[in-house]
Amino acid sequence: MRPWRWLIYLWAFPTTIWGLFLALIALLSGGQVRVVDGVLEVCGGATDFCLRRIVGLILRGGASAMTLGHVVLARDSNLLLITRAHERIHVRQCERWGPLFIPAYAAASLWAWVTGRRPYKDNFFERQAFQLAG
Repeated sequence: MRPWRWLIYLWAFPTTIWGLFLALIALLSGGQVRVVDGVLEVCGGATDFCLRRIVGLILRGGASAMTLGHVVLARDSNLLLITRAHERIHVRQCERWGPLFIPAYAAASLWAWVTGRRPYKDNFFERQAFQLAG
């Protein structure tokens, strides 16, 4: 790993710490954890419950996967594969925005909602991830 790469991990760490917390819960509840291309991928265990039920309180139907810094959480291993390209765009966004990523993402959703658009699908960060991931 290039020496400057650690600065990027450090810049994104305030968001990554939340992902690490959820990864620990997933691991303790029988989930699987592995590192792929410098990103911790987590699936199974409590991750499925969190993405379906807890995220479901905000996003109808919950989420298949979610990125928090350098941690990607998915309901199962198949969804990790299916969503990998999209979630990697979010990893790069977090590397760019660092500790401002979560507030900026929330502000983008709020802006979409206030302007009569969809808070998830019309969120700037989601549109970019869908576009770049193909």
